[in-house]
Amino acid sequence: MPGGILLGDVFPNFEADTTIGRIKFHDFLGDSWGILFSHPKDFTPVCTTELACAAKVSDEFKKRGVKMIALSLDSVEDHYKWSKDVMAFGNAAGSPLPYPIIADEKRELSVQLGMLDPDEMDKDGMPLTARCVFVIGPDKKLKLSILYPATTGRNFDEILRVIDSLQLTAQKKVATPVDWKPGNKVMVIPSLSDAEAAALFPNGVTTTELPSGKKYLRYTQI
Repeated sequence: MPGGILLGDVFPNFEADTTIGRIKFHDFLGDSWGILFSHPKDFTPVCTTELACAAKVSDEFKKRGVKMIALSLDSVEDHYKWSKDVMAFGNAAGSPLPYPIIADEKRELSVQLGMLDPDEMDKDGMPLTARCVFVIGPDKKLKLSILYPATTGRNFDEILRVIDSLQLTAQKKVATPVDWKPGNKVMVIPSLSDAEAAALFPNGVTTTELPSGKKYLRYTQI
């Protein structure tokens, strides 16, 4: 991502004002996984649907040990007001938003992380923040980045699916194939020999026959 950070980089330990007060990002994460998702502006339609969805599935992130935090370009005061709209839209009027929102009025953090969308401008002709998703591991390194334009809303089911894959593959020497979901078979990584795979995976390894004769499609159940 131009002007941003790359997979494997340590995520910046920025300081920012949020709806839970001033934070230092690494302290906020502690030993947890984290997800930071950005928004172009408060009181905008697509963003409101996204924040409401994120609130509804916040328990799913919590179950996975993932701390959630959003970012939008407006002030903390506007974030408080907007949060009421968000929760009302999500049929949870009166309940607090279950995660904080970062205020980035000067766009400093958006610029640092490469999050501005050059094709979408606000009423003053300034670039809006794109819909970024950053997943950060307990080691504070970037594990995933997805960059949507301001006009396209995210799919939080897909984000949770990817986090399941990231957490599994961080612990096991496997990869997850197309459309994988928890409980499905996983793939043995190519760097493992057949003997190593047999020792690591007691449920056995199956190999798909291919025209090339190469034995690289190896599956196991864990």
